[in-house]
Amino acid sequence: MTLQVTGLALAYTSPDGEQLPALGPLSFHTGAGEFVCLLGPSGCGKSTLVRVLAGLLRPSAGTALYHSQPITHPLPDVAIMFQDANLMPWRTVLENIALPLEIAGIAPAERQRRVRALLPQLRLQQFERAYPAELSGGMAQRVALGRVIVQEPQLWLLDEPFGALDALTREQLGMELLALRSRKQPTILLVTHDIHEAVLLADRVIVLSQRPGRIVADFHVDLPRPRSRDMIYDGRFLQLAQQLRASL
Repeated sequence: MTLQVTGLALAYTSPDGEQLPALGPLSFHTGAGEFVCLLGPSGCGKSTLVRVLAGLLRPSAGTALYHSQPITHPLPDVAIMFQDANLMPWRTVLENIALPLEIAGIAPAERQRRVRALLPQLRLQQFERAYPAELSGGMAQRVALGRVIVQEPQLWLLDEPFGALDALTREQLGMELLALRSRKQPTILLVTHDIHEAVLLADRVIVLSQRPGRIVADFHVDLPRPRSRDMIYDGRFLQLAQQLRASL
């Protein structure tokens, strides 16, 4: 198992000392190379869970293990991507993607080699010298995704990475994510509130309740791979989408 979550819960303390439950308790695990979507209403703790798994938050109770080791801090082969691309406006596309390698102490020539090898997969090879202000929203998210992939992590934590984009761009980037995933076969945990996106992308969909988020359903998506956008009209696709909607 890549991730193993057992009895995990998190509560925040209000200014007057009251404990405000935000998440859990919940338990689940993921297999190596599995694509899992977390689906649930706004405010149910999906992003909180991602931050715990990234080592950015400590749970109030329970455990989260990565390859059987407790997650207590950010790990080198785990990468996280947020809804906001968070690009540095003074750095080019190449320099933004290379940032994690720079932080890791990789030599400049090797950083550039790795990023340039990745740019065609992101359809950004003609924009390596462009700055964030010159990019569309979809292109900015490709840069942010490139920053994840260039680290060659085994686990991708994607926190609503396409949530701010229009429907067509979001759908296109989802298919590009599947193409990129097919080359490396990482384990992916993707947060979404979009039912059709979850069915189209995932091997499994874990559905959380209203806050504090608890698991109310765990669906296996038995659609064949590779996936295509035409599948959204398939009878089985629609059946799964209806089941997910009913569980929310």
